[in-house]
Amino acid sequence: MASLNVGNLGEFLREQRRTAQLSLRQLADAAGVSNPYLSQIERGLRKPSAEILQQLAKALRISAETLYVQAGILDERRAPDGTGVQTAILTDPSLNERQKQVLLQIYESFRKENGLGGGAPDGGTAPRSGDGPEDGDQPHETEADGGPHAT
Repeated sequence: MASLNVGNLGEFLREQRRTAQLSLRQLADAAGVSNPYLSQIERGLRKPSAEILQQLAKALRISAETLYVQAGILDERRAPDGTGVQTAILTDPSLNERQKQVLLQIYESFRKENGLGGGAPDGGTAPRSGDGPEDGDQPHETEADGGPHAT
């Protein structure tokens, strides 16, 4: 959490604003800040507070955490819980807002499917272990064997 990298934050905000197809004035109005102040932030002349960053994030429809990381307020080392991927998606200037939301939903569904979304990551045994894990993992060997089909 070293010094704030305000220049990169400003560039990042400008990219996000352009991706969202908002003018400087529209974003300033939506975030509740003045036009000149937002312009100074984008040019790296001002260092916004966490509260202002939160307002900007809300107006841009991105996570406040993303802006905190860009500003150097928050470290990005929380990747094991998926925020690294989420941050990458949210900060990609080549994706529009709808694409970002769809990607995040798909990512979260995969994490939940793999037991990483809400429960314990690798905790415990699988509930469907009646026939053994090999049957589901290697269907070609059981068929080539004659396994369940041979009587």
